[in-house]
Amino acid sequence: MTSVAGAAPRFAFAIAPVWRRPLAALAATMAVILLMFRQDVAALAELYWTNTTFGHCLFIAPVVGWLVWIRRGELAQLTPRAWAPGLALVAAGGFGWLLGDAGGVSFARHLGVVMMLQGAVVTMLGPNVARGLLFPIAYALFLVPFGEFLEPPLQAITVWITMHLLHLVGVAATVDGVLITAGDKYFEVAEACSGSKFVIAMIAYGVLVANLCYRTWPRRIAFMAMAIIVPVLANGVRAFGTIYAAVLTSVEQATGYDHIVFGWVFFGLVMAAVLAFGWKWFDRAPDAPAFNPARLQGPVRWPLDTIVAALLVLAVAAAFPGWSTAIASRAQTLPLHIELPQVAGWSRAPVSTRAPWAPTYPGADHQLFGRYVDNSGTAVDLAIAVYGSQHQGKEIVGFGIGVMQQDDRWVRVEDLDDLDAGTVMRITAPGPVERQVATWYRIGNVLTSDPKIVKLETLKAKLLGGPQRAVAIHISAETLPGQDPRAAMAKFLAALGPLDVLADRSAGMVR
Repeated sequence: MTSVAGAAPRFAFAIAPVWRRPLAALAATMAVILLMFRQDVAALAELYWTNTTFGHCLFIAPVVGWLVWIRRGELAQLTPRAWAPGLALVAAGGFGWLLGDAGGVSFARHLGVVMMLQGAVVTMLGPNVARGLLFPIAYALFLVPFGEFLEPPLQAITVWITMHLLHLVGVAATVDGVLITAGDKYFEVAEACSGSKFVIAMIAYGVLVANLCYRTWPRRIAFMAMAIIVPVLANGVRAFGTIYAAVLTSVEQATGYDHIVFGWVFFGLVMAAVLAFGWKWFDRAPDAPAFNPARLQGPVRWPLDTIVAALLVLAVAAAFPGWSTAIASRAQTLPLHIELPQVAGWSRAPVSTRAPWAPTYPGADHQLFGRYVDNSGTAVDLAIAVYGSQHQGKEIVGFGIGVMQQDDRWVRVEDLDDLDAGTVMRITAPGPVERQVATWYRIGNVLTSDPKIVKLETLKAKLLGGPQRAVAIHISAETLPGQDPRAAMAKFLAALGPLDVLADRSAGMVR
């Protein structure tokens, strides 16, 4: 370690002796944790690389490293000391991972892994250093993919802005859910067009700028508000511009232009505009110290030896995969073969060839699909998916699972009122062909249509025992001349009988 008169000590190429052992132990401990949870790490890496909504997460780890690097002068004035209470953060992360693993919630698993890494830093380096690294440690939370829940409301906002702007410029446009018709052209404001990926990335960007460029909380909050609102409005303008350009030229030219502009230019321009507008109110000097080391020199209570701390961190982290392995052995014994039920007044018929549809359950132990027709010619489809147990990669609720798969030809138009406590979705495919789909799940001893309750009941069944089977039931009907799909589904549902009995019979629990 070297220093210059009048300047804070800085790490050069040689690390101060007092830091060498803790840093080496921390690096080794974090490497073992990443290896221990390698499946989650691999899933995160794949998500970052393949899902454009979370592509910005690729930059979070380098940014965290840079945030630590610019604090190196202040950190050099602190003495790392392993600290026993930091193990509580490791345990909290491990328990969160266990809950996510038992309940099939990838967000909780990923958050748990990140929290265990954060806990390792706090435990191995101690409270004084952790306070100096508070922002980089907290910023690592952006490694956890989040924000897909923003897509539906942002879709609605984008549609609202687009329709108003189209009417403002004199384009006769109509809207049906997320489908916009302008002239003789037809557009879908899909999840990818909602601007959610833009907003999520801007939240991470805004938090970074707010910390580095502002000292006072009112200015930080104001900048964050701008970093969220401006992209939402700009995305609405972008969607309007794409549709308006298609009206004036062609859909092919407009959408190709949109992909180039949005992907390479638009995002950068909005980021630059937000930063330029907030520049005027920057109140923190670029070379201002990140923290005052003199305030972080307090004594460390409950200290640990560095090697002992490393072993305790790994022991705590390893306890939760062990617990998961113990409860993963529980599974419902399913019949070797199941069949669709016979329904009074309805007979089996060939499935639709006009626009084939079937739900997607890639991890199901059994999956059935068939069409029923009554004496009046009313046609309804029934789908059943049965799981003996659930675990990572074999979940009944998740992205691309259920009514529609990823990159499906079918598009969600809107959510309709529930039917007998089942959620109802209106979807459409090229043709156009429309249908309504009602959904229920049988988890534990509960029949529900709420994915959040599915996750909660799955967690309860894993941790507390009870039926491990999970069953999804879909009833669907096409929109045909002279047939109301909702009335058709209600009629079939009345003849089908209790859905909980159907689910339990399909899982071999009722004869």
